[in-house]
Amino acid sequence: MKIGILGAGAMGSAIIKGLLRDFAPTDLYVKGGRLAPMQALQQQLGFNLMTSNEELTAAPIDLLFVVTPAKVTLAALKDLQALPSHVAIVSAVSGISLAELAELFPQAPIARIIPNTPVSVNAGTTGVAYGEKAATDKTAIAKTLATLGDVIEVPEANLGILGTVGGCGPAFVDIFMEAMADAAVQNGLPRQLAYQVVSSMVKGSAQLAFETPGNPANLKDAVTSPGGTTIQGVVALEKNGFRYAVIDAVNAANHN
Repeated sequence: MKIGILGAGAMGSAIIKGLLRDFAPTDLYVKGGRLAPMQALQQQLGFNLMTSNEELTAAPIDLLFVVTPAKVTLAALKDLQALPSHVAIVSAVSGISLAELAELFPQAPIARIIPNTPVSVNAGTTGVAYGEKAATDKTAIAKTLATLGDVIEVPEANLGILGTVGGCGPAFVDIFMEAMADAAVQNGLPRQLAYQVVSSMVKGSAQLAFETPGNPANLKDAVTSPGGTTIQGVVALEKNGFRYAVIDAVNAANHN
């Protein structure tokens, strides 16, 4: 499997780093923006650097990730319409629909994805919606996405909210982790040790929730003993509108 990546900003770079845990650098063909930063990234990661759309079109790729800014995506893709029809197009660009992609690549398998930055360590959450042609044979796309972490297939209409929760959520969790660490430091724990314990706690809690069917509230109930310390903390969260703050943040990000 040879993979092209069009766009190497924050998300594009995260996808590249995640792919490199399963693919050889020589299997990746990357076309980014400004040449100097791309050369520096290429020297660091070792992929094949494409300096023009023509080079990328001629590369022996089987799948192309599109991770460009929305405002330049359609113009950039028009320059790539000479891609062989077997090349799967996987767009991580918000606001560009499957129908618009199908107009440009009518014979190609097409999918839209919304990944998040943990794909860089193969622990991502990627929402995917497949176009009509890809829906009949998802194997290559699904197998490639699975190397980056968890993949959740949804209808295109649900991709936005799934992407908001999965894509913006890491930043919300990071803020929560930072606040937890600050509280630990306030109570005497060294800063780096505070970050370590908070990161470990979030990782373990997420793994437990992932492997335990049902409502996460059941897991919360299991550690909130009557009159105990945890329930006192939960009450403090409720007093300060923690749940509403999270819901409001998701709604604000989703409607932006």
